[in-house]
Amino acid sequence: MKFLYPLIMRLSKSSSKGKVLTSKQQAGAPVSFYSLAGLRNNGQRLPFEELKGKKVLLVNTASNCGYTNQYAELQQLSEQFADELVILGFPANDFAEQEKADDKTIEQFCQVNFGVSFPLMQKSVVVKTPAQNPVYQWLSQARQNGWNEQAPDWNFSKYLVSEDGHLLGYFGPAVSPLSEDVAGSIRS
Repeated sequence: MKFLYPLIMRLSKSSSKGKVLTSKQQAGAPVSFYSLAGLRNNGQRLPFEELKGKKVLLVNTASNCGYTNQYAELQQLSEQFADELVILGFPANDFAEQEKADDKTIEQFCQVNFGVSFPLMQKSVVVKTPAQNPVYQWLSQARQNGWNEQAPDWNFSKYLVSEDGHLLGYFGPAVSPLSEDVAGSIRS
């Protein structure tokens, strides 16, 4: 897959997978991002209140996807912006059965193959279904986040939340974590 990644990125950049959406509003979200919590892959609860003061990039991931090499780019981004950004990976098996492993196996795969040290959450559902993770309900429902209805349309969809808990943007799977779209939004 590693040798195919550049080709996959080039071919999918102009499709809907290369979509970038940004917030035009300044008002706060109807539901506070900081009222949410996630479950780390070891079962520990992560209250998002602990993330105040840093931007947060939330990414639905999968180990057997053409975009899986983005783990390396996410790790690089995590190191580059270590003082101002937290990346949270949400493994999911919502697209073409590309994440069949359990949480421990996923963690080992990410560490061994990509050196991932950013937090991985428990495997969950990220698409709009009754089983959707509450974090992804917030990310993809305007009545909660204030403006965005875009749910992940494939693995490695990215959502950026500001230091004060506002959803700033959505970046499709074909948008590299190291792109100016993403990195520029983190810097601003």
